[in-house]
Amino acid sequence: MILAGDIGGTKTNLALYKSSQEGIMLELQHQFVSQNYASFSDVIHEFLAKVPDTKITTACFGIAGPIIDGKCRTTNLPWEIATTDLQNLLKISNIYLLNDLEATAYGMLYLRDDEFINLNVSAETKKGNFAVIAAGTGLGEAILYFNGLSYHPISSEGGHSDFAPLTPQQDALLLWLREHYPLHVSYERILSGPGIANIYDFLVASEFAKEPDSITKIGSNKDKSALISQYALEKNDPLCVETLRLFVEIYGAEAGNLALKSLSLGGVYIGGGIAPKILPFMQSETFLKAFCNKGRFSQMLQSMPIKLSLNPETALLGSAHYAKDHHKN
Repeated sequence: MILAGDIGGTKTNLALYKSSQEGIMLELQHQFVSQNYASFSDVIHEFLAKVPDTKITTACFGIAGPIIDGKCRTTNLPWEIATTDLQNLLKISNIYLLNDLEATAYGMLYLRDDEFINLNVSAETKKGNFAVIAAGTGLGEAILYFNGLSYHPISSEGGHSDFAPLTPQQDALLLWLREHYPLHVSYERILSGPGIANIYDFLVASEFAKEPDSITKIGSNKDKSALISQYALEKNDPLCVETLRLFVEIYGAEAGNLALKSLSLGGVYIGGGIAPKILPFMQSETFLKAFCNKGRFSQMLQSMPIKLSLNPETALLGSAHYAKDHHKN
């Protein structure tokens, strides 16, 4: 029996899988609101209470934060998670901690073809590394390294690298962001849920277009970025449409940056919760043009596959499959 987890700043998903030679089968899954718990151990205790007689043999958790020496201090949560603590709690030795994008990357290998949207119709299928990028609560980036026989996930904190503007409008966005984040402006300040609201506020300050009354009056308990996306998709509001256009332009450019850094000839996987919700914008010429606009390497990127995952459980599946594939008897 495998205990798998996807631990994020907004929600934590835990699932129990039965492992066999044929693969894995889901037995139980439950989602928790991360901010409601003081520690990850509290979440595990509540989950295990639902399956009191189950003997877990191995566990793997994808965590939004860097894993260093078997420990992780979560980026957007006040949690500290350690392999040794989990071994004591679960009374098993087979515990694996992955960065959440490592888990997402590994999960991509097990998705069906119909769980992807192809964003590059000119792509050519090749063997090679994959780049993985995912905008959600934050921005995650990872690599699937191909050694000629199999794929190995490599984590990164590339989402926290410096934002590099590419147009006069993006130059102005960077200057505006520096006023709000004077120490460091990262891609995550733009390519994330809160990032959508940042872009919107920048456009409001730039007097790009009139702001919808319902967004100006939005309550503090409402998701502003979700409402902006809704107004762009359903009401074609000019300010909200430009917000998502600029978002996907920068998303495409950074996905292209990651493709260059990882030489991802196998292609690029896009995960995270935002992309499937704004699919018409992700499928627009804006994203692909920004992705490919890399000077002397534009032709290489023009032929690179770009696959957008529609499966919201990719990281959870990746954790479960990683535990199965690496289990030590």
